[in-house]
Amino acid sequence: MNKRKIFNDPVYGFITIPFDIIYDLISHPYFQRLRRIKQLGLTDYVYPGAFHTRFHHAIGALHLMQQAIQVLRAKNVVVSDAEYEAVCIAILLHDIGHTPFSHALENTFCPYDHEVLSLKIMHVLNRVFKGKLDLAIEIFSGQYEKEFLHQLVSSQLDMDRMDYLTRDSFFTGVAEGVIGYDRIIKMLTVVEGELVVEEKGILSIERFLLSRYFMYSQVYLHRTVIAAEQMLKKFLQLSNDFNEISEKSALFKIWKGKNLEDDELIHFFAEIDDFDIISLLKKAKNSEENVLSFFADGLLNRRLFKTIYKNSPFSSDFVSQLRKNVESKFQSIENAQQLVLEGSEKNTSYIREKDEIKIFTKSNGVVRFSDLAKYVKQTDEHTLFFVCHPPFS
Repeated sequence: MNKRKIFNDPVYGFITIPFDIIYDLISHPYFQRLRRIKQLGLTDYVYPGAFHTRFHHAIGALHLMQQAIQVLRAKNVVVSDAEYEAVCIAILLHDIGHTPFSHALENTFCPYDHEVLSLKIMHVLNRVFKGKLDLAIEIFSGQYEKEFLHQLVSSQLDMDRMDYLTRDSFFTGVAEGVIGYDRIIKMLTVVEGELVVEEKGILSIERFLLSRYFMYSQVYLHRTVIAAEQMLKKFLQLSNDFNEISEKSALFKIWKGKNLEDDELIHFFAEIDDFDIISLLKKAKNSEENVLSFFADGLLNRRLFKTIYKNSPFSSDFVSQLRKNVESKFQSIENAQQLVLEGSEKNTSYIREKDEIKIFTKSNGVVRFSDLAKYVKQTDEHTLFFVCHPPFS
């Protein structure tokens, strides 16, 4: 059987499968599940074209990884065929542990981040494929001797970020998110085992980081997206005891299961996708539990909450008064104070203290990006505090 298939991707054009095992992994049900996980969660409430999936993203990141390895090899960086295969597996599976609706429901079904779940799933798949993922797991977890391979998978300038910024800007139509990914990849090289960018690529890196900042501001942390995500999180919290959830369902097993072993956890987790949550919303819409029904109806019919943003925490008096106003307005809803949701989100386009991007200069050798770049304003972490509530009119 010919396993070197071709994907026709709307962003990059034709994408090839470089190894037979990549085809086998793509064909596995755990990976096929990513077709049913939207990349941007509920962002399509604001940007209607944002219906692309984690499956799209993983294939796109695989494509960029192939380009990066070809560039590095052309610059005499030694990457064996086994390492090439392994780093392609690592990037293909880097998001396989995402929950339904991606980051919107992170940590909702189990106490692990998606990176941890991805690694656990990779270990399960490694047993299925009889140890063929050993090297990929080493690279993914940062334990392999060639650090630059891990950096291509996970760093502040990895193929994951390259693809999601390119893909998310394409499907949302937000031009400010467009990056010169091809230029950046061509500027990559390796010095003393570490991934660096040639000096003439520094302006492309600045644009890349600014684009990431703008995408967070305009897309990922859009006030309406925040409202929808908070509503969904609250709905799932309240649904924990919803009596319409079948005891035979994976949702029930995850929520009610006590001390699940990793293999059991992965088995049930891999059965849950966006469609399970949408089905639950539909069941809850006509529930007698009116708070649950209020959230379900709002999410299904886009009756979304309003979001108030601040750069500092809200006072307890402000939140208390808002809860009283909501209770007064929605007297027919029991425990209406639960309709006021508060929290915070961080917009960090670059972290200077961690895993710095390195620039290779002709005069001074390897230098930290922050020591060279004019790009300063958005490098610091910026926290947005928010309160979401149903509209009063």
